[in-house]
Amino acid sequence: MDLLPIFLNIKKQKCVVVGGGEVAFRKASLLLRAGANLTIIAVSVEEQLRQLCSQHNATVIEKAFEKSDLEGSTLVVAATDDTQVNERVSVAATSLSIPVNVVDQPHLCSFIMPSIVDRSPIVIAISSGGSSPVLTRKLKELNETMIPGRIDKLAELLGSYRGRVKAGIEDFSGRLRFWESVLDSEIPELVYSGQDNKAREALDARLAEPICERVTGEVYLVGAGPGDPDLLTLRALRLMHKADVVLYDRLVSPEILLKLRPDAEKIYVGKQSANHAVPQETINQMLVRLAGEGNRVLRLKGGDPFIFGRGGEELESLAEAGIPFQIVPGITAASGCASYAGIPLTHRDYSQSVRFLTGHTKDGRVPLEWDILAREQQTLVFYMGLAGLPVICEQLVAHGMPSNTAVAVVQQGTTPNQKVLLGKLETIAELVVEHEIQAPTIIIVGEVVNLHKSLSWFNGN
Repeated sequence: MDLLPIFLNIKKQKCVVVGGGEVAFRKASLLLRAGANLTIIAVSVEEQLRQLCSQHNATVIEKAFEKSDLEGSTLVVAATDDTQVNERVSVAATSLSIPVNVVDQPHLCSFIMPSIVDRSPIVIAISSGGSSPVLTRKLKELNETMIPGRIDKLAELLGSYRGRVKAGIEDFSGRLRFWESVLDSEIPELVYSGQDNKAREALDARLAEPICERVTGEVYLVGAGPGDPDLLTLRALRLMHKADVVLYDRLVSPEILLKLRPDAEKIYVGKQSANHAVPQETINQMLVRLAGEGNRVLRLKGGDPFIFGRGGEELESLAEAGIPFQIVPGITAASGCASYAGIPLTHRDYSQSVRFLTGHTKDGRVPLEWDILAREQQTLVFYMGLAGLPVICEQLVAHGMPSNTAVAVVQQGTTPNQKVLLGKLETIAELVVEHEIQAPTIIIVGEVVNLHKSLSWFNGN
């Protein structure tokens, strides 16, 4: 480690920025956010910096830099475009034992201004020691996206309980175990989902009981999206890393399963036509039982759990049993597969509405309102429709839809194995057999399908 990371309290402390341009403005903004008593030294000062200083009652002195300008300073930043001036500032600050940063000249610095992720009171500083500022900026962006949006609220909540915890748990190791148990509990997720009052109630309850007696179970109903792991939401990933037990469906891709916590128990409960590995009622009972035993249970479903995913049925069972749960929506297969196939589901010139439908057959029939579905200027998207495709095409044509209406069958959409088969209502069923298309598929019917040729961008097999 070449540099020692330190968080410095500069509130109401004199801090000097030498320079009056854009770079000086950025450094001044950062120092003012930290509560500094700021002084600007520059021969000329740009208007945006002048306005910033006016808003925060900072001092602006328009003159050439002198060593005496640094007297009484806590730290100094040199941000001019004159290397000689910057070097003079560095030498002067060093001689006065004042920490100094010279922008883009690491060899003149006694400290580095890091890239900062500010979710106060949580602050993350990232530095490459001046070797690669662009890399640190990229790492900052990554942290900004991965850190929960309400991490500041969690920190504030935990901070407000420090005194009570210290008074109630005398030994340090006991307090450490307590805080670890809190962070491993449902409390962070309650805060992240905006349920601050419930989080306080849960924290009060944990503080009132011995740790060994606390058993809290919860179910996370999470949509895994259509297959591409990059389409998982950040919240989904966070819960996947927390879960003790995972119940997953057939449509959850192997690549997504690799992102689960390695030591989590994984239980396959997938279904496919005429082959239900585990009946739905049994799945409902498993969720209740596992959560009742104190587990954090992840119910992982392909697509979105509330669109032909029977998520509502599972949650009804949990609600009846008094099991807490939360829901994380996923990108539904219709949206994901259509996007990766270059087929907009709506378009001003071709389609003013879209319908999501199940094509699952019952006794060889697909019981739908065909006269409504056959109308023009709409897009139809069929889930689980591969087996019933001949019936779907036959009924749409019989109820007035032109037989040359465009149809796309997307197999394993959003994955490297994606295939897009194009046809017409009068031909697509035969083409599916000819090309040996296999489930899972999404079937898209409508004139928007014709846009695939010009908008296709994702190359599967």
